[in-house]
Amino acid sequence: MAEAMGLRERKKIQTARRIYKEAVALFAERGFDAVSVQEIADAAEVSKMTVFNYFGSKEDLVFRPMEEHFSDAAQAVRERAPGESAVDAVRRQFLTMVEARDPSVGLNPEPFGRQVRRIVTETPVLMERAFLAAQKGTRALAALLAEETGDPMLATVVAATLSAARNALIEEHHARIEAGESPDTVAADAAERARRAFGLIENGLTGYATRA
Repeated sequence: MAEAMGLRERKKIQTARRIYKEAVALFAERGFDAVSVQEIADAAEVSKMTVFNYFGSKEDLVFRPMEEHFSDAAQAVRERAPGESAVDAVRRQFLTMVEARDPSVGLNPEPFGRQVRRIVTETPVLMERAFLAAQKGTRALAALLAEETGDPMLATVVAATLSAARNALIEEHHARIEAGESPDTVAADAAERARRAFGLIENGLTGYATRA
């Protein structure tokens, strides 16, 4: 029975991956709005109902596999060790992702992640969902910090600043690769760039942009 259940679960994962990859390929080729769910189902050799069983909506076909990463910073703070600050936790997590070339921080050499990002940036409805998902992640981080510190205002400032730093670093990775740099070149100084960004936050912006 355990083996049968394991086989069923593996088949479900394989089916979901096949649907996802076929959807991304069609969206990249023709644009998100020009592709129907039925066409995705046909390409993946499943029924339209099966697509909706795995992905609740057409937008989920793009976002479901990546949406969990919008709350990465909150997870890092929630799971941090005693004596570790919020900045240290988010920085440590981000540096670990950089070292692993995690696709969510834009450093994976495979082009698939950049293809998905391009689909999102070229589709207004997906950009709106990305913005809302990012805001939800920031609010989750702010709520967690407010609960711990008892100061919702400062918690909101810190959460917004940490989220902005992560987003800026990720956007830089994507922009440099889109401009022609190799993922290896970008990854070579990504950790140092991250340390500088989070170091700026850690130091409270002291001396930043002081006019001569």
